[in-house]
Amino acid sequence: MTEDEQLLKQYYNRYGGFWVYPDMLDYCYLVNPYFNRSAIIDEMQANFRTLVAEYPAGMAVNSQLASECWDVKPEYIIPGNGAAELIKALTESLEGTVGVVRPTFEEYPNRMADEQVITFVPQNDSFRYNADDMIDFFGAHPVSTILLINPDNPSGNFIPMDGVHKLAMWCEEHGVRFILDESFVDFSIGFADNTFLSNELLEKYPHMCVIKSISKSYGVPGLRLGILCSADTALVAKMKKQVSIWNINSFAEFFMQIYPKYRDDYRKACEQFIQARADFEVELQKIPFLRVMPSQANYFFLEVLPPYKPKELCAILLKRFNILASACLAKKGIEPNRYMRIAVRNHMDNEKFIQALKELI
Repeated sequence: MTEDEQLLKQYYNRYGGFWVYPDMLDYCYLVNPYFNRSAIIDEMQANFRTLVAEYPAGMAVNSQLASECWDVKPEYIIPGNGAAELIKALTESLEGTVGVVRPTFEEYPNRMADEQVITFVPQNDSFRYNADDMIDFFGAHPVSTILLINPDNPSGNFIPMDGVHKLAMWCEEHGVRFILDESFVDFSIGFADNTFLSNELLEKYPHMCVIKSISKSYGVPGLRLGILCSADTALVAKMKKQVSIWNINSFAEFFMQIYPKYRDDYRKACEQFIQARADFEVELQKIPFLRVMPSQANYFFLEVLPPYKPKELCAILLKRFNILASACLAKKGIEPNRYMRIAVRNHMDNEKFIQALKELI
């Protein structure tokens, strides 16, 4: 292992806890940079002593709260200790083979045996694909379950609603379980109309499960909160028994109690973010050693061009500028040491990132 790899893995292997580096700009982990400016955080802070001293409620109460937050029937929704808890519980219950598009968020395939995973890699240099591409591939390579992360991580590829409907219908017609992870969908243009979190759509596609990371979308990863929704009530009930009795802490529960008052703040935060991403992309396109792939998420997937390589570039950013970015060391389906992924933060932080890159031209 090279010195650069050792340095980067020292940070990557922490999987968070970066508050111990208060001066570091974290462009590795992916969270909404605007919603945590809302007064919702002030209200949580004002109740800190009560929340830290009290037990949270159980699953029945928290399912009802989640139902009110995301307008889905309580029997269709399960809140989790982050999406990671729900991914683990769901994948452990899957039988047969699972189709994934790579490169992807490896938390899903990591929870399954290698022989269980059937991989589709888009055959183009920007990792773009649509519903027809998936249907063609998995029609020729049958699977029991199909996973779609939309927008995808790390590529930022986005399939519009009509395409996702087409894929969901194909899965229903072929008896295939459809897992739709829309953790990043609120960062897409027209986000309010891009979600499958509705009773009507869940009932239309009863073999579909929708997973959403509240940590990423709402910028509150410290709360450890995610949701899974499905009209397959037997599956949801089974998963509710799989997780621990107090899988949601008091802070996450209180967040769900008060969130409905702050819906408009969240909408505005997402709109702010979309503008920040557009401005960031314009500046990134000016950097000659980066090829920027289109994104509807809160990150960009970049091909690193000469004279740099991703591991070298990420190590330089960390050592010289105290900026941590992902060199995609563990991503399957891509050529090693060719691509990197960077988060989108607020305008001020993004300007610092661009200035660092300009110094390396």
